[in-house]
Amino acid sequence: MPQHETKLREDEAAVEAGLDALDTPPITARGAARRNLLRQVLAPLVALVAIVGLWQFLWSRAIWPEFQLPAPIAVWDQIQTLIDSGQVWEFLWVSVHRAVIGFLIALAVATPLGLLLAKVRLFRAAFGPLISGLQSLPSVAWVPAAVLWFGLTDATIYTVVLLGAVPSIANGLVAGIDQIPPILPRVGKVLGAGRIDSARYILLPAALPGYLAGMKQGWAFSWRSLMAAELIATSPQLGFGLGQYLHNGMALSDMSMVMAGILLIFFVGVGIELLLFRPLERSVLRARGLTGAH
Repeated sequence: MPQHETKLREDEAAVEAGLDALDTPPITARGAARRNLLRQVLAPLVALVAIVGLWQFLWSRAIWPEFQLPAPIAVWDQIQTLIDSGQVWEFLWVSVHRAVIGFLIALAVATPLGLLLAKVRLFRAAFGPLISGLQSLPSVAWVPAAVLWFGLTDATIYTVVLLGAVPSIANGLVAGIDQIPPILPRVGKVLGAGRIDSARYILLPAALPGYLAGMKQGWAFSWRSLMAAELIATSPQLGFGLGQYLHNGMALSDMSMVMAGILLIFFVGVGIELLLFRPLERSVLRARGLTGAH
């Protein structure tokens, strides 16, 4: 066999081996992924155990009276009582379904608002500072006004949630659109995309990371706004949610009840973040080949 043919076959074999190596994930990468997953699970658990341990230590030292700092087991007993009686599911349903509905309405309002702010200069100059100002305004400030406007009704709750969530979602979308390369909308225009098609097929997909960040913040503001509204606007006709449970604990001067309410509110917020927004964010970043996907 001629020498040059032998050399050519060796080169082809080397190229094929290299391609196979690219297709096969390295063992070290798999091991790193497992270590990363282990770290994500263990680190929060270790932190939680450390916090509970510190709490137990401070309680055992009796630095504060029992009505100010109850034992961790007393708070757990309160939560266990709610679970055993089934009341916890009622509280969660009342609060979470309100937050979800309010967030979805805010998303429907904030998306076209964000598109207008991003693409219409005059509209942005006029209303951009107002939207940013609303984002920095504490949601609890709207509760008295909403009560006077709508009384102790669901409209009061949803008004506070909307005013808390819409500015964050709209500003997140604006930030995402501002980072889109100008060539993309121009290409869409050349290909005949109108305003609606350009927004649907170019602007929103390209701005998705910033839009998603705004949605995450909007959900956080929705949840905070809802709790503020439920704490202040308490009425039997509004149902009995986590905010009302927390308010009752304060009225009864029952610190273990207050702490149980705080923990339930906290766990709902963390659960939505871990189960919904974090996987969605990772998939979006991974689809774009960004480093935040690991």
